[in-house]
Amino acid sequence: MSTPARPPAGEKSSADDALAQAQAVPSASHVTVRGLRLEVLDIPASRPGRPPLVLLHEGLGCIALWRDFPQRLAAATGCRVLVWSRPGYGDSDPWPDARTPRYMHREGQEMLPAFLAATGVDRPILIGHSDGGSIALIHAAAHPQTPLGLVVMAPHEFVEPETLAGIRRARQAWQTTDWPQRLARYHRDAAQVFADWNDTWLSAAFRNWNIEDCLPAIRCPILAIQGADDEYATLRQIDVIAEKSADCQRLVLPDCGHSPHRDQATKVVEAIAGFVDRLAR
Repeated sequence: MSTPARPPAGEKSSADDALAQAQAVPSASHVTVRGLRLEVLDIPASRPGRPPLVLLHEGLGCIALWRDFPQRLAAATGCRVLVWSRPGYGDSDPWPDARTPRYMHREGQEMLPAFLAATGVDRPILIGHSDGGSIALIHAAAHPQTPLGLVVMAPHEFVEPETLAGIRRARQAWQTTDWPQRLARYHRDAAQVFADWNDTWLSAAFRNWNIEDCLPAIRCPILAIQGADDEYATLRQIDVIAEKSADCQRLVLPDCGHSPHRDQATKVVEAIAGFVDRLAR
């Protein structure tokens, strides 16, 4: 997708209008799902008949940490964009019980369907980053008739040595820098958010975690995006999606780490907009 030409002075393009509408949406509100009060941002569609986009954040993420990416997607696609903080993240209520190695299955098979029902979302395109990408894959395998498509950015299907090394480096940074104070700006309990993610991934019980068996059950098209310099994984993570699912397009981005939507935001938005156009026909 090419970048729209700049409109003449004093005029606005349709892209400008869409971006202004997306930026004018109210701040995040809350919706109750399975007894938990969850933080949600709902950007309305600017074009009729477009599929809704639902964003699923990473293992330390929340609505605020997507920054302006949801607004950019809304402007580029004209779609309704829903962004939410999963239980325990951002300003969402936590799960009442402890995390287990199957926490992503719980999110994909139980909480995500309940969230979609509570927000009136039908046939969405799920857009997930890291843990969120894995959750999207798990959901699509368990509920193959629900998603219209998947965009997975730096997803995990199995545990790699590179992943564990990156998570150990993250623990060191957590203990020696001001990261706890910075993350506390975005979560009710940043220390618990970090511990849930870091401790689970580094636990012995998680070493054999693997969702490759889910992939053949996915029936919708998939756009799998990964940075060539991903510090948490090798490209084998998206290769297996292409090998084991029915319809997968790979996009490997140079000069890009584990967060393609931040490191290569323009290319990612363009790729997703093209994917949406394909599915919206």
